[in-house]
Amino acid sequence: MSKISGWWHKRRDDAADAARRAPTIPLGFRTDPLQETIPEAAQETLEIEEAFPAHIRTLSVQIQPSAPIFPFNDDQRRASEQYRMLRTKISQHFKQPRLIVISSSESGDGKSVTAINTAGALALKSGERVLLLDGDLRKSAIHSRLGLPEFSGLADVLAGVATLQMALVKTLELPNLYVLSAGSPAENPAELLDNPRWTALCARLRGLFRYVIIDSPPVGAVADYELIQSVCDGVILVARPDFTNRHLFQSALDFVPKAKFLGVVLNCVPEWAPGSRKVPNYYYYSGAKVYAGNRTAKPPEPEV
Repeated sequence: MSKISGWWHKRRDDAADAARRAPTIPLGFRTDPLQETIPEAAQETLEIEEAFPAHIRTLSVQIQPSAPIFPFNDDQRRASEQYRMLRTKISQHFKQPRLIVISSSESGDGKSVTAINTAGALALKSGERVLLLDGDLRKSAIHSRLGLPEFSGLADVLAGVATLQMALVKTLELPNLYVLSAGSPAENPAELLDNPRWTALCARLRGLFRYVIIDSPPVGAVADYELIQSVCDGVILVARPDFTNRHLFQSALDFVPKAKFLGVVLNCVPEWAPGSRKVPNYYYYSGAKVYAGNRTAKPPEPEV
């Protein structure tokens, strides 16, 4: 992403300006001294704000120029629009899912990249506080892809050696986006997730964030996935043309409960793919050969 640095600088400036202009009262409340009651929705917002952990560290993400992460600048209009379409489908879904698992049938399909960009697209909406949670305790990827240092994370919170406040990170460029990394390497990830603390943590996160996007291990690969799926509202599967094993993907589809299945995201799809529609004169068309969620002119190397 050749222009990603300029986009980050703009986001930093916007964030700084917003902080200087921040009101001293919760957004949506009147300063009228005669107002004696608080609307129910506003009261709920106030309760959530009061419960939200204070003094969360804010860090700038460090993304490699060639990485297919946060394609929301002008030279990535097609990929950007695709993720905004995904955001719209999620926000308008009749089930109104809050905790969403993004997984795949095997490594290399691009589930981590999809989880990051989906959370980023959701966080672009004002007032939509979003958490990106790395639930893959065996092969964590979120913090390294975002260029964040290794801090305490999910494993440490579940083990009781760190608080949620200690583990959360707020991104400078996207003020509505928070990150909870996998944390310290865990020898017993299934036991950590098969614990009342995991259920209690998800219940708390549901009250603090509008959306929680969870990057999980591949479906059916380890016991961890089913423990994560059990507390979520919906599951999105990621597939990659000419890479994903069809039999494994069919098994993953059969494994996900129909009541929680939200849909499939095709990653690294060339515009000439069978069944794709070409729109050369439409708003976001860049005129270059791109892949859904990717800016490179050729399919990237498989994700590890």
